[in-house]
Amino acid sequence: MNPNELHFAPGTLSPRAPAASDASRAPSVSVRWLGTAGFELTSGGYTVLFDPYLTRASLARCIASPLRSDEAVLERHVPRADAIVLGHTHFDHALDAPSIAKRTGARVFGSRSASHLCRAAGVPEAQIEIVEGSPGEEPVVREVGPFRLVFHPSAHSPIVLGRVPFPGEIADCDVVPQRAKDYLCGAVFGVEVRVAGKSLFHVGSAEILTRMPKLEVDLALVCVAGWTATRDFPERMMQKLSPRAVLLSHWDNFLLPLTKGARPLPAMQTGRLVDRLGGTTRDVQIGTLPFFGAVSL
Repeated sequence: MNPNELHFAPGTLSPRAPAASDASRAPSVSVRWLGTAGFELTSGGYTVLFDPYLTRASLARCIASPLRSDEAVLERHVPRADAIVLGHTHFDHALDAPSIAKRTGARVFGSRSASHLCRAAGVPEAQIEIVEGSPGEEPVVREVGPFRLVFHPSAHSPIVLGRVPFPGEIADCDVVPQRAKDYLCGAVFGVEVRVAGKSLFHVGSAEILTRMPKLEVDLALVCVAGWTATRDFPERMMQKLSPRAVLLSHWDNFLLPLTKGARPLPAMQTGRLVDRLGGTTRDVQIGTLPFFGAVSL
């Protein structure tokens, strides 16, 4: 099964239209896919970005060249942002965040690793917020306009021969990381979002911790790269989040440019994934979006 066969049709997740007299009192949230694990959430005039990565450096560049954000692509597709959330600091999640933050003035929420990255890139200190708590503490909570963000500690999937790729933290430094391998993972978060009477959850890597509390969300934004490397990930994720709908992400080959369209990563096993997600409940809606496609809740 090709993930492109699963596109949500417009209006699929939208609530029943309110009566005309209630229309002005019915807030909503728009969810737009930016490719990889990246999403843009908009509600009440505020925009929050999750793991925005649009530069999409080729394999050759990742191996042999310093990585630089594609400013023209970022300005075209991400013209504004009030906040940027980084679930971890691998290059395919964090490379473009400093550039977007400097241009838009967005606050950046992330780990200590993320703060070091942004500081080295020249993001003003007032825009950098560390949301990495100490073990055993309650999750950190932040608010951005109508958005309430809860940063649940998580982990990265052991995607490479049973191990997390590029583990460790980006050090406090004066120089921005140059190569893909220098973008170390840092702390990992799953992020609960409450906005406009809706609940969402961003899963930025195919893992979810046993100690995370059980939730009931309207929409789970689920990274599925490497899902087969994580034991019982579909079942455990569904048990923890009980989502009404699942929007799959990070299934696209992020080493190809946006102009090539969303092409699946090798060995995604999408059909098997959908079967296992759907096997936990008959009521869940499972789908994808094209690049820059959107759904509303």
